[in-house]
Amino acid sequence: MTPLDSDICIIGGGSGGLSVAAGAVQMGAKVVLFEGRKMGGDCLNYGCVPSKALIAAAKMAHHDPRHKIMGVHAEKSVNMPQVKAHIDDVIAGIAPHDSVERFTNLGVKVIEADAQFVSARVIEGGGYRVKAKFVVIATGSVPFVPPVPGLDKVPHFTNETIFTLEEVPEHLLVMGGGPIGIEMAQSFRRLGAKVTVLEAAKILNRDDPELVEILRRRLIDEGLNLREGMAASAVKKDGDGIAVTLSPLGDNAKNNEEIIKGSHLLVAVGRRPQLAHLGLEKAGIKFTPGGIETDRRLRTSARRVFAIGDVAGRQQFTHIAGYHAGIVIRNMLFGLPARVDDSTVPWVTYTDPELAHVGMTMEMAESAGLAPIRLTASLADNDRARAERRTEGMVIAIITKKGRILGASILAPHAGEMIGAWSIAIATKANIKTMAGFIAPYPTYGEASKRAAGAFFTPKLFSDRVRRVVRFLLKWR
Repeated sequence: MTPLDSDICIIGGGSGGLSVAAGAVQMGAKVVLFEGRKMGGDCLNYGCVPSKALIAAAKMAHHDPRHKIMGVHAEKSVNMPQVKAHIDDVIAGIAPHDSVERFTNLGVKVIEADAQFVSARVIEGGGYRVKAKFVVIATGSVPFVPPVPGLDKVPHFTNETIFTLEEVPEHLLVMGGGPIGIEMAQSFRRLGAKVTVLEAAKILNRDDPELVEILRRRLIDEGLNLREGMAASAVKKDGDGIAVTLSPLGDNAKNNEEIIKGSHLLVAVGRRPQLAHLGLEKAGIKFTPGGIETDRRLRTSARRVFAIGDVAGRQQFTHIAGYHAGIVIRNMLFGLPARVDDSTVPWVTYTDPELAHVGMTMEMAESAGLAPIRLTASLADNDRARAERRTEGMVIAIITKKGRILGASILAPHAGEMIGAWSIAIATKANIKTMAGFIAPYPTYGEASKRAAGAFFTPKLFSDRVRRVVRFLLKWR
């Protein structure tokens, strides 16, 4: 083993690990990075980047009846090998930013191998033994494949393999109605596949039910078959295809089992932290199947070892990994007690329209005893949405009686862009007056956020009392 000394040793070259490496080395730290798979991790190679490239292609392919209303007539034609080439090209265009060469040039010692703990401050891998002042575990997550009888004997895709498809599936079965499953289901439907979603509970059950219901109707209108409240109890080969046995749950419990047949199967029921072969026990690091245990400074039970991103058992988003990177850099390099604040974490499901959320839901606020108020603004009242015939959406804000903003949910074509304003408002503890008072350019979807905020003041502003005061004052003008 070749010995190396470093200030920071990072295990994992995904979004979080690379953010720590780039930031720390440019601030003067001596950094060693282990990565045994692909630099850039899940986001670049199997997650955010390829999925959004596929979604973009699916939007282009979608023959929307609104186009005819606008006087535009187009025929849909999908060449799946070219779609795959588009996805590969997008990945290739971003890859140099995450490459071994770039990080080596920055001054990071990159070891292209898996690593494991020898002790809390000694890591081995690729023929090197690294002694570090601090260690950061950033190994991310891998697809969770549920123990459904027969599933292990049937060819199936996960989010790590679905982007290798060079043909449009005849009938894609999607096991899982969370963000990944629904994004892929809508995309492949728009590319021409028949699609059935199999979800044991309700689709997108972390999001606002009213917005999910609007999106559900849109998905059904586009031809998706949504089988909710039905759990997969068995999977088997069926000729050249796949047969999934569904067992009813919840409200469907009195129904009989049924069999759904398809040509391809995508398993998208979630992801689990990548903990295998790290040797965490040797370092005295506590963990569960849900991830490594950390405090709010992201320190593990071994105080000089930090865990960030998916492996830390918190929200599994790329932007969270980047946020965590900033927290641990401040802790390691400057000794600042920086702590995570999960209350301002936004998330977006990139369906069309997009579904975005930040902060508390109405249910969460009620459970916290905050007596919340729910403000809404429909896109039906938004001129930009009317011009683009995209009125199937809404902005929802959750606030206290005194106007403190607790959370927001948005269903809109650009909800992922719109949610940022609400994230800032919550992070800065802004009052709803701030959101109601900003000047929104016209016409934009952002006006819907201003309208939702303004709804807080409408009852008082146009009350009988104000009308009496105005009439009195006008007598003296």
